[in-house]
Amino acid sequence: MSENAALTGNERTFDGTITSETDTKGLITATNDLFREVSGYSDDELLGAQHNIVRHPDMPKSVFRLLWKTIADGKKISAFVVNRAKNGDYYWVLAHVTPLVDDSGNITGYHSDREVPKKESLDAVIPLYKQLLDEEAKHANAKEGMEASTNMLMGVLDDKGVTYDELVQSLS
Repeated sequence: MSENAALTGNERTFDGTITSETDTKGLITATNDLFREVSGYSDDELLGAQHNIVRHPDMPKSVFRLLWKTIADGKKISAFVVNRAKNGDYYWVLAHVTPLVDDSGNITGYHSDREVPKKESLDAVIPLYKQLLDEEAKHANAKEGMEASTNMLMGVLDDKGVTYDELVQSLS
């Protein structure tokens, strides 16, 4: 995996739908032109790389944990995600992730369509994600930080009486 550049603070925007597919371990198996254009990576850099090549440090680990658990259980999920471009720019997406299933019912990978989220959605999500990140940062041990952040996220969802996917759908 190539090294990410320092964060620039510059936001990238796009029109259309970013798509990618991975195997069950998160290795990228397919991308579309828009994914490559927005991320700044070439096909050679992306194919076979972990999808987290575009992970931004401002993305709470607890949200990814929830996302991966959901799709590994064979369920689809939508999630707000901030990604990092190769040059350090960032871009927000509303990701719709679906398991790919073979004729025998086995999960063989995952497909993700990503679109530009509404500004109003991000106005609600960004403060929540900041709280989750702050909780992660309180713990010297990354695993403990993710556990605490996950517990906080689940508490917020319980208080609202919704799943994460339902929260995302209500905001999108």
